[in-house]
Amino acid sequence: MGELAHDLYDADFYAWTREQAAALRQLAAERQNLPIDASRLAEEVEDLGKDQRNACRSQVRTIIEHLLKLRLSPATEPRAGWERSIMIARAALDDRLTGTLEHDLEANLERLYRQAAALARQSLEAHGETDAAACIPERCPFTLDEIRG
Repeated sequence: MGELAHDLYDADFYAWTREQAAALRQLAAERQNLPIDASRLAEEVEDLGKDQRNACRSQVRTIIEHLLKLRLSPATEPRAGWERSIMIARAALDDRLTGTLEHDLEANLERLYRQAAALARQSLEAHGETDAAACIPERCPFTLDEIRG
């Protein structure tokens, strides 16, 4: 596991955290007489991976929200800000995205879309753009590749 775990750490941190948490839980279950708190360590390691996953999900929501506003809003003034926000979120996503996290995003894309659409709808309505808000599609009109840019 040593070299393989090291390779996985570099290639896919999220998958590594899940694997290491499982190994620590197994160690705790076997009741090895070691001076470590394996169960709590497993939770902490797993949380590190969840932080990466949640950061990716957050960036995807931001990108979707602003893509929707760019597509539907007739406003001209905030467009540059939305475009900049998309660029920043895409760069942050690219910095963290691994194969395992990409699969997670694919599996959760519709849920992330619903959350982002609600944010876009609220923002558009708050700025008096009720017609644009009403045009937000029920299902995600973007692929993950389009979201990633």
